[in-house]
Amino acid sequence: MNTKPFTSGLSENAVMITRVADRQWHALDDDLVVGRGLAEHRPDGRLFVSIDAWHDATFDRLAEAMLAELPAPLYTVVDEADVELTAGWRRAGFTIRRREWEYVVPTDPRVTGLEAVLPPSGVTIVPAGQADESLLRAVDRAIRDEVEATVGWRSMPAEVIPRPQGDTIVDPSKYAVAAAPDRYLGLIRVVTVNRPRIGLVAVRAGEQRRGIARALLAHALGTLHHSGFAAAWTEVHQSNQAASALIEGIGARPMSSNLELVR
Repeated sequence: MNTKPFTSGLSENAVMITRVADRQWHALDDDLVVGRGLAEHRPDGRLFVSIDAWHDATFDRLAEAMLAELPAPLYTVVDEADVELTAGWRRAGFTIRRREWEYVVPTDPRVTGLEAVLPPSGVTIVPAGQADESLLRAVDRAIRDEVEATVGWRSMPAEVIPRPQGDTIVDPSKYAVAAAPDRYLGLIRVVTVNRPRIGLVAVRAGEQRRGIARALLAHALGTLHHSGFAAAWTEVHQSNQAASALIEGIGARPMSSNLELVR
């Protein structure tokens, strides 16, 4: 633990920055905590930072202390509507890497229009928790290779970027899949913590435009609706027009936008 204060400026009342634990910092003003900084690794292996401070000057001092001790590259995510926070990270040398729109997605099939949607002939939907893990990992790897060879993973939601060891299936029980007799053709991941969130919908390149993605959405949203959830949430990269068209076509509404910044 680093208890040596980091000070900036000539004022006798300069805020002191102290590292209080591994990747945790406090800004102290006469022993009152007036700001906090945190760094943590995401499942994909990248290091994300966050700062909660009362004043711009405190934010800047926390950022200066954290950046002096943390390895690059560093990432952070901000609500684009939070102009002050975005400006603070820009002052610290961060630049915009990607923009994602957050959508609220209705689950009622009478609203989404997915009530009568079925998978194409020869394809079945395997519910979450019932997928064969080896086939699930195989279709995940195949889809990722296809995306990387075309638009690249920059077009995908931030937390589905492959982790360093290449294992991108964190929890197999969260995935429902579209299955052919000999392999899986597509997948959907839904995670419910405080609210249900669709983290990924993807179909193998050779199987697209057959209605498989709509069938996966119909299954996942219908399951959530039967479980009492009126809505789900998802994020779409601004450049992914196909994904935007898919979910807007079932009544999803953009609610906000997030910026991922990198330094």
